[in-house]
Amino acid sequence: MDHARAAISNLFGGEPTSYTRFSIARQTDGDNSHVEMNLAADEEEGGEIGKPEHLHASMPPPRRNGKNLCLIIMAAVVLLLIGFLIGYLSYRGRMQRVNRCLDGSGNCEMTPTASYFSDDGMEEEEVPGPRILYWPELRNMLSTKLSAPCLEANMRQREGKNSFEAGKAEDESTASYIHDQFTLFRLDDVWNDEHYVRLQDRGSSKNQVWSIENGREDLVESPDEYVAYSKNGTVIGRPVYVNYGRKEDFQQIRIMGIPMNGTIIIFRAGKITLAEKVANARKEGAAGALMFPDFSKNNKADAYVPFGHAHLGTGDPFTPGFPSFNHTQFPPVESSGLPRIPVQTISRQAATKLFGKMDGDKCVPDWTGIMGCKMTGNRNMTVKLTVNNVMVDRKILNIFGVIKGFEEPDRYVVLGAQRDSWGPGAARAGVGTAILLELARVISDMVKSDDYKPRRSIIFASWSAGEYGAVGATEWLEGYTTTLHAKAFTYINLDTAVLGSRDVKISASPLLYSLLETVMKRVKDPTKDSGNLYNRVGSDWIKRVVPLDLDNAAFPFLAYSGIPVVSFGFYDEGDEYSFLGTTEDTLANLKEKTDKLYDLMRAAAEVAGQIALRLTHDHQLFLDFDRYSEELLSFQEKLWHFEPNVKELGLTLNWLYFARGDFQRAADALRRDIANSDRENRIVRRALNDRMMKVEYDFLSPYLSPKDAPFRHIFFGKGSHTLQSLLENLMQLKVNVSSVDVDELKEQLALVTWTIKGAANALVGDIWNTDNEI
Repeated sequence: MDHARAAISNLFGGEPTSYTRFSIARQTDGDNSHVEMNLAADEEEGGEIGKPEHLHASMPPPRRNGKNLCLIIMAAVVLLLIGFLIGYLSYRGRMQRVNRCLDGSGNCEMTPTASYFSDDGMEEEEVPGPRILYWPELRNMLSTKLSAPCLEANMRQREGKNSFEAGKAEDESTASYIHDQFTLFRLDDVWNDEHYVRLQDRGSSKNQVWSIENGREDLVESPDEYVAYSKNGTVIGRPVYVNYGRKEDFQQIRIMGIPMNGTIIIFRAGKITLAEKVANARKEGAAGALMFPDFSKNNKADAYVPFGHAHLGTGDPFTPGFPSFNHTQFPPVESSGLPRIPVQTISRQAATKLFGKMDGDKCVPDWTGIMGCKMTGNRNMTVKLTVNNVMVDRKILNIFGVIKGFEEPDRYVVLGAQRDSWGPGAARAGVGTAILLELARVISDMVKSDDYKPRRSIIFASWSAGEYGAVGATEWLEGYTTTLHAKAFTYINLDTAVLGSRDVKISASPLLYSLLETVMKRVKDPTKDSGNLYNRVGSDWIKRVVPLDLDNAAFPFLAYSGIPVVSFGFYDEGDEYSFLGTTEDTLANLKEKTDKLYDLMRAAAEVAGQIALRLTHDHQLFLDFDRYSEELLSFQEKLWHFEPNVKELGLTLNWLYFARGDFQRAADALRRDIANSDRENRIVRRALNDRMMKVEYDFLSPYLSPKDAPFRHIFFGKGSHTLQSLLENLMQLKVNVSSVDVDELKEQLALVTWTIKGAANALVGDIWNTDNEI
């Protein structure tokens, strides 16, 4: 070999003093692909280590003749053939293992190795690299490790407890337990987030509802339950029943010519939140409001009164737009979403008693459900409502644990669940908290025991004061509003994941539709011997996606911070869980509602877990930005019917259409950039992922103050800047032109148009690539 080397050197007429060696050196920052080039002198046998002898330097150059040349060529060919065979056999073996892994037939236990060289150039023994886990194996590992008995053990932590009110002893005790569990699971970091908030509690005397007839007062109900943030005081008014308290329900009352100013509005729970019902009643001039649970097949629930809150917003209403940290100097302002009228919840029994005393117009046919339902009371019959709630200052704790990503630890998915509840809260808070703990245990075990290395971080969050309108979650978002939208790419809500078993309820950002569909095809339906969840929801499930309401902790993540969200759960349509939000929301009653409680919890956990793992495992974020192109096109199709009415005002919808086209072209450009990019280039990959992450955030209107209009999302927010508000104004324009404020309509068109145009520009990436068609 020495002679061959010397011969080759002489063949090319040179006498090299060194040669090039490439060593694959494993870097401390986790990047194993770095190649280090070392220049070293030739090492010969017999030379002292570290001091190679250059034997050829002292040898006279041999004569070049034909025989030597032939031998040199033959030696070179033999060496090339040997090198080729070694490389081919090595490559073939690796590809066979990869194929077995990808098709699911192998165990995927590939352990790449790397050659190491010491500083003096001596080759050392090969060291195995980290085990590679492919997505099918990772998905199966999650499914195998999720345990129904562990979920049951987590649920039993709430047994025997009457209440977990935010900031009180049981809530703090549960927070401490969750903190200890996160620590036991060996999460990378565990910490608390303290907030000092103003909540409302029941007063020393109970709230009361009376009926007054011919000067005689009759106590209808005096419950322990109350509505947080209700105005205190006593009001008397004529009762008026308004079904679910929606805008269309109040419109029906107006059509019937029933006056509502100074009345006590009665409505049933469901369809929209209590806060929205109260806001509609207040807008009509009502003096007070009562709400009773919706009709149910479970007669046992007729005597129970639900807890609720009447703040039309999320977070602490006495620090709107500001985080409630202890060091914050709070301004003397209140949320505009406070109800300003007394509000109380009552039982179905009390509602039946009130309807029995009312003898006005009969209910609208599709509003019936209680025997003897009436629309109004007569002139001699009124209702008196007394509310004696008190304001309290409390410290609440959000508990966090994190599994840090190995490549991009500053990008993370958040899984969260409400911890507090007014009563036992088995369905309200117990199910979500149990799933949160189980996912933290399982995913941490996958990292610590099975060499799973997520690219991005996973945060587990336990919120407090969720019963008062996602207070804990909102205050955290407000505290870190300048950074979270650029770092958190998805929020997964685990609350109320099981309220029944027959149907599936989904609320999600369009960016996550494709991922959610893919996951449902891989999760077994626990209510059937065969089949998956996708077969249950059907191919048209997107048409039945439920909009997020204010009581859902995912709502502020989406509408306030512009972070994609998903909320998934089981329920029974038309036969709701009657004890939600009452003192009878116990484990026993929840198990009576469904005999597959823990199997359903496990399925919900698997859905949430797969979403979290897929988003942190893949090179490219599984965010389908093209979905918003479809959403915008669908909205544009709804506007075509109003073009003649808009033209009559001297306005046009063309600029809005152009903005939508710009977004479509920007989405196409991003798709091309992704297809043409080098996925192994971490810098390029991160830049493309960041562009996808910002899509949701860019639909927050930049022309509004987050303090005055916190829910700025034009698709899912609240206010005149939203697409829905614009559509409602155009519908009113078609009914009665004089009832529409033209200046307000112009402003709406401008806000929507330029928000969409801004989202298109941001999606393109570089300013020189933007489309300036508008």
